[in-house]
Amino acid sequence: MTDGAIFAGLNRSVFDDANPSPYTVGIKKGVDEALVRMISADKKEPEWMLEHRLQSLKLFQEKPMPTWGADLSKLDLDNIIYYAKEGAIETDKWEEVPADIRRVYDRLGIPEAERKMLAGVGAQYESEMIYHKLKEEWEKLGVVFLDMDDALEQYPDLVKEHFMKCVPASDHKFAALHGAVWSGGTFLYIPKGVHVRDPLQAYFRMNAKNMGQFEHTLIIVDEGASVHYIEGCSAPKYGSQGLHAGLVEIFVKPGAKCRYSSVENWSRDTYNLNTKRAIVEKDGTMEWVGGNMGSGTTMLYPCSMLVGEGARCDHLAIAFANAGQWQDTGAKVIHAAPHTSSNVISKSISKGGGVSVYRGLLKIAPHAHDCTANVECDALLLDEISRTDTIPDMQIRNNEVTIAHEAKVGKLSEEDVFYLMSRGIAKEEAKAMIVNGFIEPIVRQLPLEYAVEMNRLIEMEMEGSVG
Repeated sequence: MTDGAIFAGLNRSVFDDANPSPYTVGIKKGVDEALVRMISADKKEPEWMLEHRLQSLKLFQEKPMPTWGADLSKLDLDNIIYYAKEGAIETDKWEEVPADIRRVYDRLGIPEAERKMLAGVGAQYESEMIYHKLKEEWEKLGVVFLDMDDALEQYPDLVKEHFMKCVPASDHKFAALHGAVWSGGTFLYIPKGVHVRDPLQAYFRMNAKNMGQFEHTLIIVDEGASVHYIEGCSAPKYGSQGLHAGLVEIFVKPGAKCRYSSVENWSRDTYNLNTKRAIVEKDGTMEWVGGNMGSGTTMLYPCSMLVGEGARCDHLAIAFANAGQWQDTGAKVIHAAPHTSSNVISKSISKGGGVSVYRGLLKIAPHAHDCTANVECDALLLDEISRTDTIPDMQIRNNEVTIAHEAKVGKLSEEDVFYLMSRGIAKEEAKAMIVNGFIEPIVRQLPLEYAVEMNRLIEMEMEGSVG
């Protein structure tokens, strides 16, 4: 780590401290048609979006709760606030953001990150974006980086063409819920042939007790273009449930490349039931780099649909489960065209009785000949009471393919710890060094400041300061 790194002084209070939330006093909990109509009216949406919300609500009410994976039986959907606005007006001038909100993002390092390394940044607080800015050089090249409400107003045809076409509301119960109550999020369009040199970032913060956040991220990378987009997420700890059911849709056009990086660090109170999916066309490349910490229950399986010949994807992911956590994560890859390739590397760490599950799907269509796929799952158990499971689902419908799958489970080596301690390193620091070495192949794919953040989060978990 460098002394000047943004997250070098990170401590848990940065994420767990909450602002007062008087704007939620008296707000009705639960979701119904009246709330959905109110959200749509509040945003002055076109009729087609209201109709989409109402159809999604109907699907949500009809679909059962998932009975596989993590236990969701204690999630009380009637005790969640589905829509709340702090009241701040969105701006592209940081000094115009209300001081109390600004302090939250200052502590998280967002403005400093913008100045140092980002082509653009967005910040969402509760259900609404409160700050959005794109550097002028990219605006001049036609890059569009807006919150979803502004995109719906300014680019209605482009939004309508793509909105929930990658992940339909009929996909599962929480996709349907998202379709009904989504609010905020990011719209990103990269024109043909434009290569955005620096990353763009959005940061999503839930602040109030029993809050739900349902941001929608829609990314379109046009033919021959490239971009790196980063999302960060956090929420304070209250001792009562919060819900995150965001949705990410990425469209990678022929010859384009998209890298999506995320560090999700919700509080232990949060159910993180996020859905992420990309459609990758001919010779396109999709890269997912993710770290999952924090939340008490996570179900997250980023998906790449390789629909064009020569398309490829990489999935690199870390999950850390501490006491009271169930991290049910993985990757889905659909090879729907010939000469496509995929590489999935997943690493998990379990400590203090935490549960890490890798749940993956690899599907090769009958006509998808000459495909190459590799899946590696590595799990590290730090004690005797923790648990890890690997649940791969491989559906290979073509014999002219090359498939490799490897899964390994190991314990923290006492010999390695002893060796480091014999060199004068404290025991907890030695363990953290070994864990950081285990996850280093994935962390090094994150931009510097976010790699520092991930390493510090791991160190906090290893110190037993969270639990």
